[in-house]
Amino acid sequence: MSLSQLTKLTDLGLSENQISGEVQSSLVSNWTKLISLQLQNNDFIGNIPPEIGLLTELQILFLYNNNLSGSIPSEIGNLKSLIILDLSGNQLSGPIPPTIWTLSNLENLQLFYNNLNGTISPEIGNMTSLLSFDVNTNSLHGELPDTISSLTNLEAFSVFTNNLSGTIPRDFGKNSPQLYYVSFSNNSFHGELPPELCSGYALQNFTVNGNNFTGSLPACLRNCTDLRRVRFDGNRFTGNITNAFGVHPELDFISLSDNQFTGEISPEWGECQNLTNLQMDRNRLSGRIPAELGKLSQLRVLNLGANDLSGDIPLELGNLSLLFNLDLRQNHLTGNIPGIVGNLARLDSLDLSGNQLIGEIPVELENCEKLLSLNLSHNNLTGEIPSELGSLSSLQYLLDLSSNSLSGSIPQDLGRLRSLENLNVSHNDLSGRIPTSLSSMISLNSFDFSYNELTGQIPSDGVFQNASGNAFAGNSGLCGDVDGFTPCSSSSIDKKSNNRRVLIAIIVPICGILILAAIAAGVFVCRRRNRMLDEEIKVSKRTEFSESTIWEREGKFTFGDIERATEGFHDNYCIGKGGFGTVYKAELPSGQVVAVKKLNFADSADIQVVNFKSFENEIRMLTEVRHRNIIKLHGYCFRGSGIYLVYEYVKRGSLGSVLYGTQKGVELEWDTRVKVVQGLAHAVAYLHHDCSAPIIHRDISLNNILLEKDYEPRLSDFGTARLLSPNSSNWTAVAGSYGYMAPELALTMRVTSKCDVYSFGVVALEIMMGKHPGELLNSLSSVKLLSDNKELMLKDLLDQRLPLPSNQIEEEVVSVFEIGLACTSSVPESRPTMRSVAQELSTRTQDYLDEPLGRITISKLLALGNRTR
Repeated sequence: MSLSQLTKLTDLGLSENQISGEVQSSLVSNWTKLISLQLQNNDFIGNIPPEIGLLTELQILFLYNNNLSGSIPSEIGNLKSLIILDLSGNQLSGPIPPTIWTLSNLENLQLFYNNLNGTISPEIGNMTSLLSFDVNTNSLHGELPDTISSLTNLEAFSVFTNNLSGTIPRDFGKNSPQLYYVSFSNNSFHGELPPELCSGYALQNFTVNGNNFTGSLPACLRNCTDLRRVRFDGNRFTGNITNAFGVHPELDFISLSDNQFTGEISPEWGECQNLTNLQMDRNRLSGRIPAELGKLSQLRVLNLGANDLSGDIPLELGNLSLLFNLDLRQNHLTGNIPGIVGNLARLDSLDLSGNQLIGEIPVELENCEKLLSLNLSHNNLTGEIPSELGSLSSLQYLLDLSSNSLSGSIPQDLGRLRSLENLNVSHNDLSGRIPTSLSSMISLNSFDFSYNELTGQIPSDGVFQNASGNAFAGNSGLCGDVDGFTPCSSSSIDKKSNNRRVLIAIIVPICGILILAAIAAGVFVCRRRNRMLDEEIKVSKRTEFSESTIWEREGKFTFGDIERATEGFHDNYCIGKGGFGTVYKAELPSGQVVAVKKLNFADSADIQVVNFKSFENEIRMLTEVRHRNIIKLHGYCFRGSGIYLVYEYVKRGSLGSVLYGTQKGVELEWDTRVKVVQGLAHAVAYLHHDCSAPIIHRDISLNNILLEKDYEPRLSDFGTARLLSPNSSNWTAVAGSYGYMAPELALTMRVTSKCDVYSFGVVALEIMMGKHPGELLNSLSSVKLLSDNKELMLKDLLDQRLPLPSNQIEEEVVSVFEIGLACTSSVPESRPTMRSVAQELSTRTQDYLDEPLGRITISKLLALGNRTR
C-alpha cells in the first residue's frame, strides 16, 4: 500500500514476477500520472478495477498472462492516449466493451486467450491508427464488419479459434498495403477469399484452415514473395493448383490438405529452398510426383497422400536427408519401393499404403532406425518379409504389411520390436508357424494374422493370452484354444487293450467321485444360498447408497437417463476403450453431454467387495476435485456387475490423437503446445499440493490428457490413481502406461509424487519433440555427452513438422524442454516438485536465450537444470 503514495509515478513495471492477489483499486486511483503500467506475467486474480479509467495519460497497459477474470471495464474507453493495450492470456469474459472502439490512437490491441464473447463492432473502423488486432482463442461470434477494410495502417489481423461466421469483406486488405499477418483459422467462415487481400504483396503469414471457404485462391498470392507460413487445409477450395503459387524463397510451411484442388504438382516447388513442410494430401491432384522435390534440402514433412498421383516414386526423394514424415498413401503409384528410401535416416513415419507398388520390401529400410510407424499395406508387394525389419527398434505405433502378396514365414526377428503396439500381416500368402518370439512383445495391443496359409498351434502365452479368434481367421492350418479353432490333438493310444485298461481305471473312480459330489453339492447349495442372500443385501445397500449420495445430490441426471441416451450402452456410442474399461458418449435430455466409463469388477483387482468402502471414499474425494485443467468427475453408480464413472465430455479427444492424428500435430503450434504443458503442470501441482490429501495420478500420458476446443488441456482417467496419505510409503502394484512410468516404480513398486513428475516430464518432452522421447532419455542415461561438435542440439530435437519457434515463444519452448529434462532425471530426489514446475512455467525466471536457439545444446539445459533446482 506504500506504493499508493507515489502519486507522481509515470512508469511502473512489475512484470515477470510471482505477485498474486487482486489489482487494488485504491492503488490504481492514485497513479493518475502513469504513462506505462506493466503488470504482465504474474498471478493477479479478480477483476480489472474500473478505476483504471482514471489513468487518462496512460499510453501502455500490459496485464497479459495473469489470472484476471470478469469483464473488461468500459472505463478503459477513457484512456484516449492509449497506444498499446494487451489483456491476453487471462480468463476475461463478456463482450468487448463498445468504448474500446473509440480509442482512435490505439495501435496495438491484444485480447487473445480469454473467454470473451459477443461480436466485433463495426465501430472498429474508427480505429484508424490500428496496426495489430488479435482476438484469437475466444468465443466471439457473428460476422466480420465491412469496416475492417478501412483500416489502412493494419499490419496484423488475427481472429483464429472463435465462433465467427459469414464471409470475409471483399475489400479486406485492399487498402492495407503493409498487411503481413492474417489468420482466420478455426471458425465457420464461408465463401471466397478477398481477391486483393495481399494487394501490397507484403503477406508473410496467412492461415485460413478449419473453415468452409470455397472457390479458387486469390491470384495475388503468386506474387507474395515474402510468404513464410500458409495454411489452407480443412476447407473446400477448388481450382487448378499448378499455377496458383509462384516461387517463394522464404516459404517454410504450407498445407493445402483436405480440399478439392486439382491439377499437377509444379516442378517449381523445388525452388522453395527453405520449405520444411509441404502438405497437399486429401485433394484431387494428378500427374507424377516431380523429381525436383528432391532439391528441398530442408524438407521435414512431405504429405501427398489421398490424391490421384501416378507413376514411380522418384529416386530423388532419397536426397531429403532431414525428412521424417513421408506420406504417399492412397494414390496410383506404381513400380518398386526404391531402396534409396533407406537414406532417409531421420524418417519416423512412412506411409505408402493403398497404391499399386510391386516387387519386394527393400531391406534398406533397416537403415531408417528412427521409424515409429511403417505402413505398406494394400499394394502388390511380393517376396518374403525381410528379417531386417526386426532392426527397427524404435518402431512403436504401427507395422502394417497387410493386403499384399507376401510369402514365406514370419521372421522370428520381428519379436525384437519390443515397443510395437500394432502389427498387421493379414491377407497375404504367409506360411509356417507364428513365431514364439512375438509372444514377448510387451507393448503389442493389436495384431492380425488372418487370411494367410499359417499352420501349427496358435500361441497362448504372453501378448496372445485371451486373443480373439478373428486375429487368426482364414488360416485353415492353425489350431489351438481360441474361439473358432479346434484344439491341437495329442498323440492317440493305439492299442485296444490299453484303451480298455484306461477306461476301467477311469470309470470306477468317477462313479465313487459322483456319489461324494452329490452329497457335497447338497451342503454347498444350502451354504451358498445363505451367502447369496447376505451378498444381495450388501449390494442392495451399496447400490442404493451410491446412487442417492452422488447423483440425487447433484440433481442433474440419473442412471436411467444415461442408459437411455446410450441405448443400453450400445457400441454405436462407444468413443474409446482402455485397460480399465469402455467409454461411451451420452447426450442427456437436458442437452448436457457426458462421457461414461463402464468398469467391470473383473477389470480391476483393486475393486472388490472387501474394499468397496475405500473405493467409495476415493471416488467421493475425486468428485470434490475442482480445477480448470482437470476433467470433472460428476459421480458414479453401481449396477449389476459394473461400475459407471461419469465425466464431463471433452470435444477434441486425447492429446495423443491430436499430436499423431491425421493432421500430424501441425495444428498444435508452439504457443499452443506451451499452453498445454502449462495447464498440465498446474493440474498435477493442484493434485499434489492443494488437495486435502495429496492425489497421485500414476498414469499421466498423452492418451489421458484431453483437449477442449481451444486446446485447453484436461487431465483425465484416474482409473489408477490412489490417494496418498502424507508420509506414506504406499507400496502397491505397478500401474501406468508403457514409456511413461518412472524407472524406480518398475523396480520398487513404491509410489511417490516423483513418479508423476517423471511422467509429466516425458509428456512435456513428447509435446515439444512431436514423438516419444524414449531414445533421447536412453541416450542421456547411458552415454555421457561429448564435446560441442558432437553435442545434441535442441533445434534438432524439436518437432521438425513445425518451423523453429521465434520471438517470445522461443524462450517458452526452451523453458519447457529444460524443465522436461529435469523432471525425467533418473534420480527421483533430484526431480523438482510440481509446484515449482508450475511456477517456473508461468514466470519463466531463467534467462535461456543468452545465445541463439540454434546454438543451445542439451548439455547446457541439463547443466542449467542441475544448477537451478
